[in-house]
Amino acid sequence: MWLQVMEKDNTSSFEGFILVGFSDRPRLELILFMVVLTLYLLTLLGNMTIILLSALDSQLHTPMYFFLANLSFLDMCFTTGSIPQMLYNLWGSDKTISYLGCAIQLYFVLALGGVECMLLAVMAYDRYVAVCKPLHYSIIIHPRLCGQLASVAWLSGFGNSLIMAPQTLMLPRCGHRRVDHFLCEMPALIGMACVDTMSLEALAFALAIFIILAPLVLIFISYGYIAHAVLRIKSAAGRKKAFNTCSSHLTVVSLFYGTIIYMYLQPANTYSQDQGKFLTLFYTIVTPSVNPLIYTLRNKDIKEAMKKVLVKGEQDTRTRR
Repeated sequence: MWLQVMEKDNTSSFEGFILVGFSDRPRLELILFMVVLTLYLLTLLGNMTIILLSALDSQLHTPMYFFLANLSFLDMCFTTGSIPQMLYNLWGSDKTISYLGCAIQLYFVLALGGVECMLLAVMAYDRYVAVCKPLHYSIIIHPRLCGQLASVAWLSGFGNSLIMAPQTLMLPRCGHRRVDHFLCEMPALIGMACVDTMSLEALAFALAIFIILAPLVLIFISYGYIAHAVLRIKSAAGRKKAFNTCSSHLTVVSLFYGTIIYMYLQPANTYSQDQGKFLTLFYTIVTPSVNPLIYTLRNKDIKEAMKKVLVKGEQDTRTRR
């Protein structure tokens, strides 16, 4: 029976998929196209700005901005791996995506989402050392450790996807090609299966404990120690400085983890597609686009670096004239 299902599935799945998205609401598609395109361009501009400032300004050659540059690069890759296909499907009547395109999209969405979870935990640890052990910060968070922590984050995310993406794609779908989503998302693809997916969902949950929940626990522990240290600071100015050091990161963590936990830590049979579509839209485009804004508005170093670059640009322009 299993072989018959697999044979029937193999003759259809490799033809590709149809991403239904919001095709039943064409007016909404047009609005979403304009909104997503605008946010995508802002994402590229904002994150590229942070990466360039971190590279050009020597004052930003610190562990905090090394990790922030990693996060910005990650957000650019994350959106570029999914948004162009989404814009193509929102704009025209063609809603198809090739099997290979779906596989690549699923792999990178899973991988980069996992990397972000791990990277946010690494950034929380960096803030913990900066606030709780400021005198030993440069000794503890040295360049070699920064590289090692970033490598662990990237390898963990891609390793998780290397396990889950093939398992999800190999599920028999009995000829079903319509994905009730605008991306090749794991919950949507699992929901299409015509076999029992309990074992795969159990595997996904087990890996999610390591990729999603474990980093979140580390973030909570780090901020628990940070809160304890901040409350011991006597001066209001000192408490405000410590709070400003962590507030941007806390805001990003809240935005990202809120949607991720809802999306990936619930059974597929309780998964609401309409809710899932808008939540996916939120964490694939809204969060990456506001991250640079959050860090820029609340960060004096970034503002000063931007002013230096703008002033230098004006001076160079006047010199050429």
